[in-house]
Amino acid sequence: MLVTGYDILFFWVARMMMLGTYAMDGKQPFDHVFLHGLIRDATGKKMSKSRGNVIDPLDWLNEFGADATRFTLARGANPGSDMAIAAEWAAGSRNFCTKLWNASRFALMNGAKVAELPERSELTDADRWILDKLDALVVDVDERFEQFEFAKLCDALYHFTWDEFCDWYVELAKVQLAEGGDRAETTRVVLGRVLDTLLRLLHPVIPFVTEVLWTSLTGGESLVIAEWPKATKVPADEAAATRIADVQRLVTEIRRFRSDQGLKPGQRVAARLSGDGLQELAAHEQAVRSLARLNAPEEGFSTTVSVDVNLTSGVVAVELDLSGAVDVAAERKRAEKDLAAARKELEQTEKKLANPSFLEKAPAAVVEKIRARKAAAEADIERITARLESLPTA
Repeated sequence: MLVTGYDILFFWVARMMMLGTYAMDGKQPFDHVFLHGLIRDATGKKMSKSRGNVIDPLDWLNEFGADATRFTLARGANPGSDMAIAAEWAAGSRNFCTKLWNASRFALMNGAKVAELPERSELTDADRWILDKLDALVVDVDERFEQFEFAKLCDALYHFTWDEFCDWYVELAKVQLAEGGDRAETTRVVLGRVLDTLLRLLHPVIPFVTEVLWTSLTGGESLVIAEWPKATKVPADEAAATRIADVQRLVTEIRRFRSDQGLKPGQRVAARLSGDGLQELAAHEQAVRSLARLNAPEEGFSTTVSVDVNLTSGVVAVELDLSGAVDVAAERKRAEKDLAAARKELEQTEKKLANPSFLEKAPAAVVEKIRARKAAAEADIERITARLESLPTA
């Protein structure tokens, strides 16, 4: 395979093919040509010394690291299309490497190991969910490599690592590890299996960080000579995936509700959970409370605010006791400020949408964006108004 920029397809690639075929007695010198785009500056302009917009890759290597620079370029490598890059992209890739490092460090500190997985029946919903997601990732990455879709495979690896493994499974694993016994031991094996496979998949685009982490995890000689992972092709547990999706939705909605009430992210408050939707998630209640920073209700519990969350399994009612947990005066002042900002946004969007000239000349996508902003402002006004009405007057 020949890898080159599309701008020299005729000047270089075609001549290489013709001369190579001639010099090699009719045998073509390469079977595939991967045409990558040109690297441009953040505004899309071609880099040149006269413009002063050239990025020295050595500067990025020193500031962000080789892995972050490599991942940034690989993630933007859509066949045939130019890539506008800026330091913010490389900084984001560096943050991704740091996220992977911290998650791996957590796993190693808690005894993660590469060993034979227990029977599926012995795994929790969270275990089966992440392993099924991992299986799907292996299949997806293999297909992307075969099609030379490097940007898409980097995106798939990025979102699995950050969104599913780090943000959710690692947090759920903390609860399972705290239980101790067989549950904790199984969690260590699942953590090890996921990391082992994930680091192998990431190695082509993040070689140095993954090498250090993988050898620390497995004790192997080098990732360079390790086998490429294969999907197990075990049928996915759809029921477990549905329950985990419900847990994610419930935790997310509780976190949003807490934020609306003026609670700090790490501040724990007493809460009562009830409703028919909780029956299906009974085994996950402790995980929900841990991730949403909720304490069990004690004697004297008094509901001050509540919200209903609609899930696949039904409705879960969340009641919070915020007695003494929120500075009412400060929260009212914050809410009133947010309400004023939302009303200003609504006024501006309504003014634009009421202008016939704007509606006639603006592209449809721009008009639709303004309408979306208007709808969001209306929703914010309704939410903040309800919040203000729920606050004590004195």
